[in-house]
Amino acid sequence: MHQDFGSVEAFSQLLQALPEEDAAARAAAQERNGQLTKPPGALGRLEDLAAWYCAWRGDARPEIARPQVIVFAGNHGVTAQGISAFPADVTVQMVANFEAGGAAINQLAKAFGARMDVHALELERPTADFTQGPAMAAEEFVAALKTGWEAVDPEADLLVVGEMGIGNTTAAAAMALALFGGEAGDWTGRGTGVSDEALRLKAEVVARAVAANAGCGSDGLEVLRCLGGREIAAMAGAMVRARMLRIPLILDGFICTAAGACLEAARKGALDHAVAGHVSAEAAHPALLERLGKEPLLAMGMRLGEGSGAALAMGVLKGAVACHSGMATFAEAGVSGG
Repeated sequence: MHQDFGSVEAFSQLLQALPEEDAAARAAAQERNGQLTKPPGALGRLEDLAAWYCAWRGDARPEIARPQVIVFAGNHGVTAQGISAFPADVTVQMVANFEAGGAAINQLAKAFGARMDVHALELERPTADFTQGPAMAAEEFVAALKTGWEAVDPEADLLVVGEMGIGNTTAAAAMALALFGGEAGDWTGRGTGVSDEALRLKAEVVARAVAANAGCGSDGLEVLRCLGGREIAAMAGAMVRARMLRIPLILDGFICTAAGACLEAARKGALDHAVAGHVSAEAAHPALLERLGKEPLLAMGMRLGEGSGAALAMGVLKGAVACHSGMATFAEAGVSGG
């Protein structure tokens, strides 16, 4: 199956034709779950996760053998406004660290047997400063979506997308404000750890960004183009490709969730193939998850990005599927059912 898009309009049309879960596989998985050697419901949320995974894979007894983690990196013109505790060249340095295997995400991907890929998107050419107008022209936006789309391994059976980009919590806050309203301060957090004074400046920048791009309204793809970044658009492209391939997705933190929120705004149910891996320590992440109706699997106080919280949650999902597919039924084990 190969679908492609050459314009924002074509991508939008793809969003309207997303595949749905396999109801027969979910029913068969639930039937199997009822026969496993445990009291009904004893594995709690793991049982729901396994049924969800089976429904998207179209398999009542699957295994997770080929997880993929993809980290996208991009630079943001808005960093010229002094909204980050780190300079923009840290993005380039961190990409080298990912490629050398030295970051947290490398260790987590390795720990859970995931393939890891890194895609840097034109780091030498930051997006436009979105307090002055759109971050990306339509063709730049489409190119970033395509980078994400093409990065997904069609053979993968679970996907985590992460990001690296100095300034990108500012972009995520602006996207959330445009989509859901409220005050800029409601959506603006400390990111990499800015001071109180810098936090006030950051909220002011977020408000100016949304005002400068008021024409977007709450149109999900326009919000992503005007207030996102190349790496955030690439994450969205990968999320949609995963849906087309029926690859279940684990959402990471605030930035990843903001990318997903744009898709959900553009097409209700766009994130049905996704679960929230964790709730991060970035202040507005819980509110964003609540808007999307996603209950996080973990709460570890993490705020690193890179896909790290979602990668850790791969362990939970692998455990859920291993129990579901590997356990014996009462009949097989010769155990008296309740």
